[in-house]
Amino acid sequence: MAEATVIDGKAVAAELRARVAAETALLKERHGVTPGLAVVLVGDDPASRVYVANKAKQTVEAGMASFEHRLSAATPQDELIALVRQFNADPTVDGILVQLPLPGPLDEAAVIATIDPDKDVDGLHVISTGRLWSGEEGLAPCTPVGCLILLKRTLGELKGKRALVLGRSRLVGKPLAALLLGEHCTVTMAHSRTADLAEECRRAEILVAAVGKARMVKGDWIRPGATVIDVGINRVPAPELGEGKTRLVGDVDYESAVKVAGAITPVPGGVGPMTIACLLRNTLIAACRRRALPEPAI
Repeated sequence: MAEATVIDGKAVAAELRARVAAETALLKERHGVTPGLAVVLVGDDPASRVYVANKAKQTVEAGMASFEHRLSAATPQDELIALVRQFNADPTVDGILVQLPLPGPLDEAAVIATIDPDKDVDGLHVISTGRLWSGEEGLAPCTPVGCLILLKRTLGELKGKRALVLGRSRLVGKPLAALLLGEHCTVTMAHSRTADLAEECRRAEILVAAVGKARMVKGDWIRPGATVIDVGINRVPAPELGEGKTRLVGDVDYESAVKVAGAITPVPGGVGPMTIACLLRNTLIAACRRRALPEPAI
């Protein structure tokens, strides 16, 4: 059997960003509207700092307004909530994202609950979740939306496919299950306590791994020809690169899986690039919906 087709998330994300930029330019030209994205970073976590910088850069490149706020880790809860409320009331802000995780004493749930659901481009508000599961119009979390775009690009019609989502987080697993149900897949949710997990995985035509455990899914867990979406981002020691060096790997053991799957996302270069591209997409959609303007088909 030939090796799996590698799903190029970088290329798909670049194409999506270009389409968002083109639609943003049209929105400005026709309606005088510039979508605005406000991102809040609390503390100085190195990974979050780099991620927020990339978001700001790509927001500007897409022709949108970027409002970036960096607060110290000692910021009081009420000050952070007041800032979110300020963005809620600001007509130039269409999307609000508070970078997670927050420093220890801050209450993430309370902060997320403060965000206007119509500006909740991270899709984490309970109203956003309710809209997603009830099939109403809303904003879904960016990583699951990116996974769905990659699946539809690879497979086309998803109706009737047997899909398994490995992982039940509110950020990826649960919303992705809802999105796949919306595409008329037959969806199974699995997790670390699922009985005979490997056998459950082998039944799936679509397998999404989002469990946060390096190389957990082996090649013999995969149905021959299945499409595998690896959401995991794990750092593991890489002594071959030098003392103390690490490399990024996914939740799937890529070397064995690529010999069995029909198509697979690599790590890095698969799902990761789609997240920021879908954040920009969500911001554009929010800008249109808030003004009752025609929504671009992106």
